[in-house]
Amino acid sequence: MNDDEFLFAADDDAQVEEEIGYWKVLIVDDEPEVHAITRLALNDFKLNDKALTFISAYDGEEAKRLLRENKDIAVVLLDVVMETDDAGLMVAQYIRNELDNHFTRIILRTGQPGQAPEKDVIINYDINDYKSKTELTAQKLFTVIIAALRSYRDIMVIEEARAGLEKIIDASADLFTTHSLEHFLRGLIQQLASVLGGAKNSAYITSAVAMPKMANESNNDMYIFAGNGEYAGKEGNRLKDALSNFEYELCLQALKQQKVVYAGEYLVAFCRSNHQHNSLLYLTGLPRTVNDTDKRLIQKFTENVQVAFDNLINNKEMNDTHNEIVQRLGRILDTRETDANHNKRLVAMSAHFADLLNMSELSKQQFLTAVPLHNIGNSNVPLSVLNKQSALTDDEFHQIQMHAEFGYQILKGSERSAIRLAATLARHHHERWDGKGYPDGLAGEKISLESRIMAILDTFDALYNARSYKPAWPMDKVISTLTETAGHQLDPNLTALFLDNIAEFEAIQQRYPGSNNNE
Repeated sequence: MNDDEFLFAADDDAQVEEEIGYWKVLIVDDEPEVHAITRLALNDFKLNDKALTFISAYDGEEAKRLLRENKDIAVVLLDVVMETDDAGLMVAQYIRNELDNHFTRIILRTGQPGQAPEKDVIINYDINDYKSKTELTAQKLFTVIIAALRSYRDIMVIEEARAGLEKIIDASADLFTTHSLEHFLRGLIQQLASVLGGAKNSAYITSAVAMPKMANESNNDMYIFAGNGEYAGKEGNRLKDALSNFEYELCLQALKQQKVVYAGEYLVAFCRSNHQHNSLLYLTGLPRTVNDTDKRLIQKFTENVQVAFDNLINNKEMNDTHNEIVQRLGRILDTRETDANHNKRLVAMSAHFADLLNMSELSKQQFLTAVPLHNIGNSNVPLSVLNKQSALTDDEFHQIQMHAEFGYQILKGSERSAIRLAATLARHHHERWDGKGYPDGLAGEKISLESRIMAILDTFDALYNARSYKPAWPMDKVISTLTETAGHQLDPNLTALFLDNIAEFEAIQQRYPGSNNNE
């Protein structure tokens, strides 16, 4: 992509020559003529194609209110002596300490320098500049404001970059979930927005993940995958539904031409993929016009962000394939029993239990990978024993018990943490809180957390659904049995948490009903 590949919207739509946004300046002074003179002196001021918009406050309390209501005030022109001798200093202290705002530039203006000595004020109140009203001619006021705004602009660019980098770092812990992919891409587009001067809104638009495939680059298949600003809550929305007609037409143009379209405060960049999922980077609220340096940066960014996204999608595809293989293996084991949905219910209930415990995303994913394998040892138990309707003999009961050891032997020795967890789960999901379980007689918290969770879910599932040896039980009987076994067979605290959320687990049961379920 070369510089001449940047396209511009038609003249009647473009706003290239017009102002793009404005800088907010708060004037705090109890003399109305000071407000009027300041506005007059700075009437034609512009920086980066942005003019000034003024907000007026005539006392300290009004200034505090306006500062609470306007989070994006760039500069405060602050009088010291108003309703009290130190009212202005109290406003400065409020900005820095109460609002924790260290971005807004504070210029102290005083007609009585003796009331607030410059050295003391600058040191003690985090003031950025100090001027006597008598020395602030129109020219000097212009100079002071432009210096303050440049400082504010650069600070906000750095802050945007920091926030974007923080999102990338947070997401990098686990890039194999859709949520983390969204978070990662929000960080990337926020980084680009900050480099371009701090665009207010940005989005990454693609058909990948949101749709199985893109049909001939049709825009009906394009969705917002990650967004910042006003697009932060529009992930998953169709492109056409999320944008205005003008914005949508810009995206159409970028897709059709496979180039970058720029129109005033809008920028849409086409991102070419080596696979089938071409994408768009979309930014609005640009604070300044895009220059040649910006164009070169956007070119490099569109190339690299798409490579990163393609790699993440490929990794996610591999991870999803791995999980599906494990789940399908679990279903094969289920077909040896009378209930084909047993593992589906256990995986869904395990995911919900993990959320209730606020498990980390990595721990949760490892747990969900292990769950379908917990009964893998049943592959060594004869079907005649596994599905026997009458009472088991001692020898048959011993064969059933051995499935825990069989499962462990199949899975042990792996270097993969999820498989090691599956081995533990296979061996210990029949251990009891009181130490009377099998095969190792572990008690209390010596049993792994995941095995204690599985014991609750497996027991609940067996009671609530029909088995070869019993009919399905009504929910009130299931609850009373779980309550009685808590502290003996089951972890009492985990059981209490489960029962507090029983309606949600029952809903999962209804979603994947058993062969002869309660309905």
